[in-house]
Amino acid sequence: MTPDKILFVDDEPMAIKYFERLVSPLAPVITALSVEQGKQILRERGAEIAVLVSDQRMPGAHGNELLGYAREFHPGIVRMLTTAYSELGEAIEAINSGEIYRYITKPWDLGSLHADLRNALELANLRSERDHLAREKLLVQQQQLLGNRLASLALLSAVVAPGDSSAAVQRYAQSALAAGLSAPTLSWHQWDHAGFLQAETQRGIAIARDLARWQAQFEGDRTPGRALAQLAQALGTEAQGDSLRLASTAPLTALLDSAPGQPPQSADSAWLAWLLWCNAPVQLQPEAGAAGGGWTIKLLDAPAGAPAADWLERSIEDLAGL
Repeated sequence: MTPDKILFVDDEPMAIKYFERLVSPLAPVITALSVEQGKQILRERGAEIAVLVSDQRMPGAHGNELLGYAREFHPGIVRMLTTAYSELGEAIEAINSGEIYRYITKPWDLGSLHADLRNALELANLRSERDHLAREKLLVQQQQLLGNRLASLALLSAVVAPGDSSAAVQRYAQSALAAGLSAPTLSWHQWDHAGFLQAETQRGIAIARDLARWQAQFEGDRTPGRALAQLAQALGTEAQGDSLRLASTAPLTALLDSAPGQPPQSADSAWLAWLLWCNAPVQLQPEAGAAGGGWTIKLLDAPAGAPAADWLERSIEDLAGL
C-alpha cells in the first residue's frame, strides 16, 4: 500500500473543518482532536498516512509529542507542525531536533499551504519508494542469509582448521537442518544494506576468533568418551558414556540462525569447532518423550569419508528452502 493521506491533528473543530476544506482537493484528509487520538490513528492506519500535520498547543499534550511518536514508529511519514507566530520558537526547536520537516504558521495562506503540502506529499512518495526498495533488498538478503552464513563458515573453517574441513562443515549443516533451524527475520526499519553487511562481517570475525580459540583448547585423545567429554564441557552439559544430551538445539544452530547484529557467544562456536577437531561422523537424535525436547549426540564408529564435491551447493539449496 502506498501512503497517500494527510493526518491533521488540532483540538479546534473549526480549524479541522477549515483545513479539510482547503486541503481535500490535494489528498484525502484524516482528522483527530488530540494527541492521543492522533496516536491511535497512527497505530491503526499508519500505513495509509503520507503526511502528518499537527497543531502545537493542545490540551493534555503538545503536538511535538505526537510528532516524536510518529518519528519513532512511522519514520516514513513526513511530519509538519502548524503553529501561531508567537510559538515559532517551539517550531524551530522541533526542526532542529529532527522532529519535523517544516512548520506552517497560522493563519494559513492558501497558496503557501498547498505548496508546502505538495512538497511534503512528493517527499513522502520518494520515501515510500525508497522503503519499498529497501524492503525488497533485505527480503532477498534474508532469503540468502543462511546460505551466505554457511558459505562463510566453510571459508573460516578452511582457514582455522588443519586439513580438509569440508566434511566437518557439512556435518554442521546437516545437524542444524536436523535440529529444525529457521531463517532469522530482518527488520528493514533497523537495517540498511551497508549496515547489515558490516554487522555480518563483524560477526564473522568474532566467529573466526572463537573457532581458533576452541581449536587450541580441544586437545589430546579423540576416542569417543574423551572427545564427548570435551564437547560436554564446552557446551555446559555432561557426557554419558558414548553419548551426550542437549536440552535444546541452540548450540547446534546458533552460528546460522542468530539474529543479525547479535554478537556470537563463544559457546556458539563450540559445536563447529569440535566437529573440525574431532573430524568423525556423528549421529544426532531427538529423545522420544523427553521433557523440553532433548537431543542426543553420539560418535559413530565409521570411516569419516569425504563429502560429495557439490555438498556446499546442495546444503545452501536446502537452507534456502527454509
